[in-house]
Amino acid sequence: MLLQACLNGDRPVAEHPRLTAHPVDFAHEAAEAAAAGAQSLHVHPKNHRGEDSLEARHVASWLKALRAACPGIPLGVTTGAWIVPDPATRLKMIESWVELPDFASVNWHEHGAEDVARALHARGIGIEAGIWHAEGARQWAASPLHNKCLRVLVEIQDIPAENVTAEAESLVAFARTRAGTTPILLHGEDRSAWPALGLAARWGLDSRIGLEDTLLLPDGTLATGNAQLVAAAANAIDAGQAAP
Repeated sequence: MLLQACLNGDRPVAEHPRLTAHPVDFAHEAAEAAAAGAQSLHVHPKNHRGEDSLEARHVASWLKALRAACPGIPLGVTTGAWIVPDPATRLKMIESWVELPDFASVNWHEHGAEDVARALHARGIGIEAGIWHAEGARQWAASPLHNKCLRVLVEIQDIPAENVTAEAESLVAFARTRAGTTPILLHGEDRSAWPALGLAARWGLDSRIGLEDTLLLPDGTLATGNAQLVAAAANAIDAGQAAP
């Protein structure tokens, strides 16, 4: 079971003491997450104001800093449409990257997602297909690239814990009909983060955790950082895999 650390997301850096707009400073946070057991890292490169950025210089500075601190760990970035809403401009920025990530997430419901995925594939960058809901799942399944993805991310949104299982069952079942041998990574956001990770462990799926998805430990206390979240996730996975 792959455990990925989603290190920062689009959270404002003021939301947690470990979040920062400076890649060299943040590289230590990434290294600690890897040392705690993360086998893959997902990061949102930032500009100097702490905003998500797809600019080649920002992507390069973040990738170089984290690679220096975490040699050999696969490293991915976001391509979220909220960063650059215009699809043509977003695509040009991605095509301008010089320092390439190992993989990048593509939210398949977003306008322009197919072109972004095609550009990533052409450059040898692995695609994480982000599936947020049924419509996004249908769009991904209809894509000629659906079976060329590195993994499928079934992303349960911030919903009450008691609703997570039903939502996950529906999306995972659909993804399995089209994923073939492509791994499925199930994860949640805020209220759904820990319930989704527990389901992933019981169902034998990959998962992720980190300050992007939640600031809190399973007991509801504030995590000191990504490493503590990863360590807690490893324990939860062991418990989930051992459950009958």
